[in-house]
Amino acid sequence: MRTNGFDAINVEDITRKAGVAKGTFYTYFKRKEDIVLDISRVPFSEIAEEVQKMQGVEIIEKLTHYFHRFMECVESAGIHICRQWTKDVLDPGNVPDNKDGQKWNYDVNMLKEILNNAVKNGELKADTPIELLTHIIISELYGMMTCWCMSDGKFEPLDWTEKFCKIQLEAIFKPYIGGNL
Repeated sequence: MRTNGFDAINVEDITRKAGVAKGTFYTYFKRKEDIVLDISRVPFSEIAEEVQKMQGVEIIEKLTHYFHRFMECVESAGIHICRQWTKDVLDPGNVPDNKDGQKWNYDVNMLKEILNNAVKNGELKADTPIELLTHIIISELYGMMTCWCMSDGKFEPLDWTEKFCKIQLEAIFKPYIGGNL
């Protein structure tokens, strides 16, 4: 999928590359499109767990880690998977049952949880606008993915992630940090 694109492969290609029988594939998936759903969830829940385990680390560093790992997952899946996932979820009201129409909510809720925990831990002030900051961050993440797809890979999300984190995260969060930066 990474090399030839999603539409250029079939279940036989997937099972041959994975070294499993076609029946094994169908034990876990109904069709090849279902793989995109798994790719879009599993690594991202692992990232949230990593951030939760980062005790004693400032919120900016946690969010930088989150951004970096998020984009690593996107890039490692490949531009073709990113494009397929984007096509699958762009209109959540018309997403077939086998697609992930809830990925936006999943990512938003994951980020909200990270920020809410930062408030509970005293890293962020109680009056931090969690909803607003969550949407600013998720918009930037999704924007980088979209730019990557639209530029045919010329826009490099990991490079821009670093720039965004260094320039913008501190500026966005500075008024809400519980202590001093």
